[in-house]
Amino acid sequence: MKIRVGITHGDTNGVGYEIIFKAFEDPAMLELCTPIVYGSPKVASYHRKGMELTTNFTSIDSATEANENALNILHCTADEVKVELGQGTAESGAAALAALERALKDWREGLIDVLVTAPINKHAIQSETFHFPGHTEYIQDRVGGEGQQALMILMNDRIRIALATTHVPVSEIAKAITQEGILQKLRILNHSLQRDFSVSTPRIAVLALNPHAGDDGLLGKEEEEIIRPAMQQAEEEGMNLYGPFAADGFFGTRAYESFDAVLAMYHDQGLAPFKLLAMDDGVNYTAGLDIVRTSPDHGTAYDIAGKGVANENSLRQAIFAATDIFRNRQAWDEARQNPLPKLYIDKRDRAERG
Repeated sequence: MKIRVGITHGDTNGVGYEIIFKAFEDPAMLELCTPIVYGSPKVASYHRKGMELTTNFTSIDSATEANENALNILHCTADEVKVELGQGTAESGAAALAALERALKDWREGLIDVLVTAPINKHAIQSETFHFPGHTEYIQDRVGGEGQQALMILMNDRIRIALATTHVPVSEIAKAITQEGILQKLRILNHSLQRDFSVSTPRIAVLALNPHAGDDGLLGKEEEEIIRPAMQQAEEEGMNLYGPFAADGFFGTRAYESFDAVLAMYHDQGLAPFKLLAMDDGVNYTAGLDIVRTSPDHGTAYDIAGKGVANENSLRQAIFAATDIFRNRQAWDEARQNPLPKLYIDKRDRAERG
């Protein structure tokens, strides 16, 4: 059975439908998965007609009706959604939230296998039920199991960058960096590399918080008092860690090529170099949760919405990544369901027999 990929339409005034239709222009995509787009067939038709796109779709009211050989669009928004291209509106935010809530509900009920989210406007989507800085925090709140913590990983086929802190104001970053917080992120990242990406012995680089990695305390003490102690504890748990590295030199010398993943301390420290390296094929992955969720690494792109020039490759890569991770998890879990019994000699029993 093909993997059932739930795709939320994102902000209806952005490029969400354009990149969805373009991604599924290639019939081979339907051989990979069964796509179920959570949104509005009417809004989908508006975008398709306005940009003269040719991808066909099937309208459904439930994921159980999905045709595995078609692009399915599941109606889950208000009957009439006004499209105002290039603008963040309360209506477009409500439509984005309705799609996200329905998709998460269906995932909990086992109707979809993975979730791919098209970009939202973080301001427009705010409401009584969505009071989070982004998708990652909302999804953790809605479907994260007890004790689970989400970890944002930005990736393509050349680099993976995880974030110790995510949507935190710059003025509060240093306070948000704690030894336990870094240790927890390293645990999630190491396990994700093994289970989600089939890396048997991950090599993880850790970035410093301060310029020049603190310069032995001259430019900050977080490296010596927080980051290094967290790394030492993680190494005692068996992880292979390197650093902390000054971010400028680390990326400038392409040192990231020697590691399976990088842990950055804050949002722009990781995302600025990542988007320089991977703007057209980058994927945002939410590790640490039971749900497999990916998204393109770009935003709503209001400036080009409706012009037919949006690049769909990041969304396509997000779909590929979600299906790969789903299969990797299945293989990892199946291999550990019935482990061989541990073989050992009880010295006491041997002595008694002797």
